[in-house]
Amino acid sequence: METGTSNGFVDLLIKSGVLGKDQVVDADNLARQTNIPLPQALVKLGYATEAEVMRSLALFHRMEYVDLDTAQVPENVIELMPESVARENVVLPIELSDGRLKVLMSDPSDVDTIEKLRFILNRDVTPALAPRSNILEAINRMYGQVEGESADSILQEFTDTAIDFTETVDEVDVSNDEMVDENSAPIVRLVHLMITEAVQLRASDIHVEPFEDRVRIRYRIDGVLHERDTLPRRQLGAILSRIKILSNIDIAERRRPQDGRIKITVGEKELDLRVSVIPTNHGQSAVMRLLDKDNIKVGVRQLGFSEKTFKQFNSLIRRPNGIILVTGPTGSGKTTTLYAALNQLNRPDRKIITAEDPVEYYLPGINQVEVRHNIGLDFARIIRSMLRQAPNIILVGEMRDSETASMGIQASLTGHLVFSTLHTNDAPSAVTRMIDMGVPGYLVASSVVAIVAQRLVRTICPKCRARYTPPQSVLDEVGLTEEQIKNATFMRGKGCNSCQNTGFRGRIGIYELMMVDSKVRQMIFDNQSTTEIRKYAITDGGMSTLFRDGVEKVLSGITTFEEVYRVAKRTEQDD
Repeated sequence: METGTSNGFVDLLIKSGVLGKDQVVDADNLARQTNIPLPQALVKLGYATEAEVMRSLALFHRMEYVDLDTAQVPENVIELMPESVARENVVLPIELSDGRLKVLMSDPSDVDTIEKLRFILNRDVTPALAPRSNILEAINRMYGQVEGESADSILQEFTDTAIDFTETVDEVDVSNDEMVDENSAPIVRLVHLMITEAVQLRASDIHVEPFEDRVRIRYRIDGVLHERDTLPRRQLGAILSRIKILSNIDIAERRRPQDGRIKITVGEKELDLRVSVIPTNHGQSAVMRLLDKDNIKVGVRQLGFSEKTFKQFNSLIRRPNGIILVTGPTGSGKTTTLYAALNQLNRPDRKIITAEDPVEYYLPGINQVEVRHNIGLDFARIIRSMLRQAPNIILVGEMRDSETASMGIQASLTGHLVFSTLHTNDAPSAVTRMIDMGVPGYLVASSVVAIVAQRLVRTICPKCRARYTPPQSVLDEVGLTEEQIKNATFMRGKGCNSCQNTGFRGRIGIYELMMVDSKVRQMIFDNQSTTEIRKYAITDGGMSTLFRDGVEKVLSGITTFEEVYRVAKRTEQDD
């Protein structure tokens, strides 16, 4: 509120008969003694209501006064301002006109807040006045009653902490990062807030990337990187040292890549973070991968299989032997699919052993072995040893070479069910990839029973989803029939606070499942091309491609065409 004793608005109150001159003197004395603004003193003494004071201030400063009891605030306008910004500054967006946002505040002289809002919201801001108590009440009504820290408020605090830290650091040679004290409270809090906010935003990775003049912080949310903040370059050493201390790696080593793990509790969640630090030309870059145990509690039913694929996959994982391969690029959800299958198979009468590099999630009731190359404990050696443990089911993290693939095949031929992953673009390519590794075709044909290829697409935010009609050119390009278009439920997200205005929240898998039947086996024996195997799998084997499975999810209103095109390509066989 206004801090001076400007008589302008007071004169208006006296002229309107609200105040007497003696009351103004009393209020002025109280304002001086308690160091509060004069308008607030008038309200505190009961000489005028907050609304009367605010109307006079608006009139004196030639600003608009808004009565929040009668004003209608559109929801799309509220969504333009994060809740934390509204609460922290006690301001409320009320109207958007010609790109200009009208914002309610209670202090007409607070130019700093107006400038701050213009910077944060990246748009023109016009102030209007309303009583502070009415603004607070409206914020609670519009954003919800809970005043706990939201992800945005944590980000604001994170940013403020960073600024405070730079102000309190002694003048040092910024070329020597180690001069910054990594144990100082602001840095400890900074890194903790970084992790806390990443959890709040459902991020899977935190990227700390150094550049010549700044440090960039990015979060990967639903598979897409978002830049969250930029910090001064001088903080890099302290941030990295704090991360290294948490992950028990050598803080003095700067020239070689390092890996570590952090165990941390955020709220009621216990999290594991896998940390990777590598040297770059501007300093060390760190990536923290958030491993949330809740992510692997998903059942096979929740993975996103179509009804037909779900039934096929369910019967596959109950086979006594054979190899089931899951293929796809890094970050396509292969681990989640395999763990969902293992969780379903994990019973007291079955022994399950895994060989992983590294063990990301710890599964109760399952024997997990971590690859350690420094002592010669690689996949092939682990598989050779685990066969002596008489397991029923084996999971091999990845078939990287001929020896690992051969050992996996040998395990399947001796009566074990083997799960593993490969990095290929689609299901049929996995066959040729194994043959290229040096595994004989007849062994691949006799051991592999099915190959699942998968990708992850973002799902439309349930809070802001709305029906829409895609352009005809898009529908024609996808090759939909009139009946499919008629029965479709096309949806897209408008963007809201729940999804950080992206229109997407969460991810789901799109799949193609190729069953290795007698015909496919013969084609592998005959060394036929991937194209021929793929053509047969689609036309005669009934395989739905990644693209087609994605389109089905678009027709059901789960995702969008843009998302499907982002992760899967259409081929001539998709027609």
